Amino acid sequence: MKIIEYFSNENKEHWKEQISLADWGAAKFLLKLLNDTQKFDELLGRDGKLFLLVDGEMIVSFVTLTHQDCIRDKSMFPWLGFLYTYPDFRGKRCSENLLKYVEEEAKLESHSIIYLGTDHVDLYEKYGYTYLETRKDYMNEETRIYYKRL
Repeated sequence: MKIIEYFSNENKEHWKEQISLADWGAAKFLLKLLNDTQKFDELLGRDGKLFLLVDGEMIVSFVTLTHQDCIRDKSMFPWLGFLYTYPDFRGKRCSENLLKYVEEEAKLESHSIIYLGTDHVDLYEKYGYTYLETRKDYMNEETRIYYKRL
């Protein structure tokens, strides 16, 4: 297995087909954003990245690292988003390995803290994230905000 960055990869159409196989509504939304990079930049900020943990030609897990996410607060960045692991690979620490990689990428970009917004409870604590607060996101839905010092 290896980690690649979608936007710097030449095989974008293949990876979009792989993302389309995810049985998750947020993955479908991500796919829409990938098909309209202007919208991706508008919602998530310029120079966002999408990291793919791949096994050959198959995506195992993916996550974004962006300047903004569902919470609109310019003082909080970068954000992790769209973390997903395909069912056949769950329970094998794929998400954890991908998160560690992306956290290192954030450190290389001189970030000392990273955020994520989710509706999950007790999922990200096992990866070292701390609950900060709950806020309304840009769609007026309750979102739990977590952070991790890098």
